[in-house]
Amino acid sequence: MKEIKITTPLDTEILCNLKTGDKVLISGTVYTARDAAHKRMIEMLGRGEELPFDIKGQIIYYVGPTPPKPGKIIGSAGPTTSTRMDAYTPELLALGLKGMIGKGLRSQAVKDAISKYKGVYFSGVGGAAAIISKSIVSAQVIAFEDLGPEAIRELVVKDFPAVVVNDCYGRDLYIEGKKQFLNQ
Repeated sequence: MKEIKITTPLDTEILCNLKTGDKVLISGTVYTARDAAHKRMIEMLGRGEELPFDIKGQIIYYVGPTPPKPGKIIGSAGPTTSTRMDAYTPELLALGLKGMIGKGLRSQAVKDAISKYKGVYFSGVGGAAAIISKSIVSAQVIAFEDLGPEAIRELVVKDFPAVVVNDCYGRDLYIEGKKQFLNQ
């Protein structure tokens, strides 16, 4: 299967061409945020404040990178478990978030919101954090610096490898893959 190259910000037309199981190479700007940063973003919205970045068409990567070694842009940057962000994700999708990168299953509420708002959930390659970090061209903290590794960072990535897990049509790679395996 060939890899599909996509560039951020994402638009609905591009997303609607992606399907569960597609391998993608992502280039452009991606934002990092884990559960503590998600909680703060939702609190900001509740107070009527703007988010630290324009979320429309963007991808959030669920990662808490390690400090960079001397001469490196970023340390190890592997995906974290996505379910911790599930309580916050539907609201962010409603605001225009188009993609998320993480690992593991998503709740039905998140999968429904992905379909409703035409988004996509990608899986990063777990266990290959050092390899993934080679796709990161630049990294800078843009919000919540006090959260350390969980601060929001703006990453510029080139050919960041991921797989479509949940597409905008409601398909789920984990469910489809399991069925395919059991039917053999």
